Amino acid sequence: MAPRSLWNGTLAVGEVIIPIKLFSVVQQHRVQFREVRLSDGARIRHQRVNSESGEEVPSAEIRKAYEREDGRQVVLSDDEIAAAYGPRTKAIQIEHFTDAAQIDPIFYERPYMLGAQAGGERAYAVMRDALERSGKVGIGRFVLRTREQLVAVAPHGDALRLYTMRFADELVRSADLDLPAMDREPTAKEMEMAERLIDALAATWEPERYEDRHRQAVMAVIESKAAGREVAVPESKAPEPVPDLLAALTQSVEQRRGHRGGAPAATKARRKTPANKPTPGSKPKPTAASKTRSGTS
Repeated sequence: MAPRSLWNGTLAVGEVIIPIKLFSVVQQHRVQFREVRLSDGARIRHQRVNSESGEEVPSAEIRKAYEREDGRQVVLSDDEIAAAYGPRTKAIQIEHFTDAAQIDPIFYERPYMLGAQAGGERAYAVMRDALERSGKVGIGRFVLRTREQLVAVAPHGDALRLYTMRFADELVRSADLDLPAMDREPTAKEMEMAERLIDALAATWEPERYEDRHRQAVMAVIESKAAGREVAVPESKAPEPVPDLLAALTQSVEQRRGHRGGAPAATKARRKTPANKPTPGSKPKPTAASKTRSGTS
């Protein structure tokens, strides 16, 4: 069964209006638990109760309230909260374009896929290819459910992706954190060994290699408990840092050399080449599909 769109509207770029639909590209596979009473396994139900009387409060009587700094509560209805956004338009309004490389990945929150609706296919394809060639992403806003979202629209293969974004005032600056100051600069030998260790652990990014080991372990515990076996709880120990950094780096490189039959030497060309970090809007490697598309769109 094909995924259903969770929002239909338009992508507005100046006077260009592209009918689009929004799809979620994230599927949660977390283990879901329910609360039960230990004695008989009866499910626990959470109720909304009056904190003073203990009486259950019907949903129709519940409103949201904001407490001001002076202690006063301001009670608002859902309609009054919605009024803060003004008239809602079913449009993702692009305000400007910026280089994808300028955006720190920490600003990206959740990915979605944009698809073209009937009649918008050509404009969609033109915008996708133009963004891919320019290396830019579109920055805009739209209201999803009840909240206005800051978003980035970027090309991804044959499609456009939309990323909801965090606002700058939601992020904590590293300067505001209690981080220890570096006691000295790294030595040339430490840097050499660190680069050799990075080279020894280098691998092609293959996301399928990385599985949710926590979920697998939890399911194994569930099946073990269901079979009547005792579940052993291991002690958790944090690894101790090695006082001699150079010795730790050297040992790590030597261990990798033993595993791989000789670690590759770090070449000057590799050191001068920046890491190929995939960012939203970065140009993907050409594929047979994209080559075919370029001749047909």
